[in-house]
Amino acid sequence: MTVALCTTSHSPLIGLHDPPPAVRAEVDAVLARARAFVAEFDPQLVVVFAPDHYNGFLYDMMPSFCVGAAATSVGDYGLPAGPLDVDRAAAYALAGAALAAGVDVAVSEDMQVDHGLVQPMTFLFGAIDAVPVVPVFINCVAEPLGPAVRARRLGAAVGAAAGRLDRRVLVVGSGGLSHDPPVPRLAEAPPEVVERLKHGRNPTREQRAQREGRTVAAAADFARGEGPYRPLNPEWDALVLRSLAAGDFAAIDGHDNDWFVAEGGHSAHEVRTWIAAYAALAAQGPYDVQSSYYRAIPEWFAGFATTTARPR
Repeated sequence: MTVALCTTSHSPLIGLHDPPPAVRAEVDAVLARARAFVAEFDPQLVVVFAPDHYNGFLYDMMPSFCVGAAATSVGDYGLPAGPLDVDRAAAYALAGAALAAGVDVAVSEDMQVDHGLVQPMTFLFGAIDAVPVVPVFINCVAEPLGPAVRARRLGAAVGAAAGRLDRRVLVVGSGGLSHDPPVPRLAEAPPEVVERLKHGRNPTREQRAQREGRTVAAAADFARGEGPYRPLNPEWDALVLRSLAAGDFAAIDGHDNDWFVAEGGHSAHEVRTWIAAYAALAAQGPYDVQSSYYRAIPEWFAGFATTTARPR
């Protein structure tokens, strides 16, 4: 029937290391308006393009893309744990359409998802099982990464298939914009971390608490201007928002992977989820951005943005 879009940054630090109350209230108001946009659209299916942070996808087998036919939240950073209401038939239909379009995607019957996918569900619906969903994982952290233009091709294929469904489909992109938090990298990690990146699925409660505590401490350092962290880049974030609003994908995904790191930090690759979501919307034809918000929020280690859009 029709497709609408909501993209948003996520941060595991929300509620754990917040900015000043006025800034938090501003973001809460923006997310409330996004919820109202989504409620008015009343989606019958939600397709979420999201990354993972070595919780569900590790180096024992790291796909570039994976469509979940069943999925469970690991409940990191105090977020809800448990199964999502995955539409298995829709998942296979979208995966099949991507494969038919020449985009290689894996399929999972037991996907584990973390805050990267769960947060936008809680932002927009208040729960992880409130609406039928198809989770689409995009690798944004584990090198080697393919070129970003492949995320556009994935989104276009998924969007074309979603537009053929007799349902109202909301596409969500979760991630970005500029940020460079202390996510481990295989090439630089000590042996014990390498082992975790390969086989660290389902950590104990104590192990997860230690990892999350280190992230909160790093955010505190970053907010004070301390630590070896790349600064946020509002100018690059503005370029991303402006280009996606105009449908000028090549202004972003026409660059190589080093450009993303140089401009926005290693985790700026999460912009791939936005590229995919906007490409899915663009598959319906011209579109207009309904709302766009941005603020650099160092307390959350994020150039934080939220947008909504609909076909023209």
